[in-house]
Amino acid sequence: MKNLVILTGAGMSAESGISTFRDSGGLWENYDVMQVASIEGWYENPDLMLQFYNDRRSQLKDVEPNEGHKVIAGLEQFFHVTIVTQNVDNLHERAGSSSVIHLHGELTKACNESKTIVSDIGYKDIHPGDKASDGTRLRPFIVWFGEAVPLIEEAARIVSSADILVIVGTSLQVYPAAGLVNYVKPGVSVYLIDPNDVSAAKNVKVIKEKASVGLKLLQSEIM
Repeated sequence: MKNLVILTGAGMSAESGISTFRDSGGLWENYDVMQVASIEGWYENPDLMLQFYNDRRSQLKDVEPNEGHKVIAGLEQFFHVTIVTQNVDNLHERAGSSSVIHLHGELTKACNESKTIVSDIGYKDIHPGDKASDGTRLRPFIVWFGEAVPLIEEAARIVSSADILVIVGTSLQVYPAAGLVNYVKPGVSVYLIDPNDVSAAKNVKVIKEKASVGLKLLQSEIM
């Protein structure tokens, strides 16, 4: 089987009703990003951070994987599929995908301050004062601005092994994830699925559609 590597971002989950980071009218317009998505924000106002991610977890419980997620899961019948996602939701897994790397953490997990103890919490809230087993504050298992991305090297290795690389629902503006495309081997087919006008290298085939439509077109082409 060929190795199919799929990089996904916020646009992948937008059709499920999850607000995107940068789009006009998106969730993040209501917040200063550094207040709710940085390690500094955690130290300055942990209660706000906890409530923000409790709300995101509650929202996630009520949404479903969209057709795009399901198309990707179905491709496992024909390819060795690995998903490298910037998303912290679990919609790829709920759609049936079996190999998902979450670069920026997972919303349905919590951890201690040093991220050495990680636990599944599902859709439960984390309350101020909740402690991990080592006695430190329990926090969302999210990679915030100002923190290292521990899985980036593994993701780079996976991208370098791709026979086909697909980028869907991400503007590739957030580093270090945006640098992953530099690891693709020469001659590998690269596709970019995005409904917006995007600038791409000449060797990248752009499918200007939203994720679900674009992935169905991609499926027809690579099959």
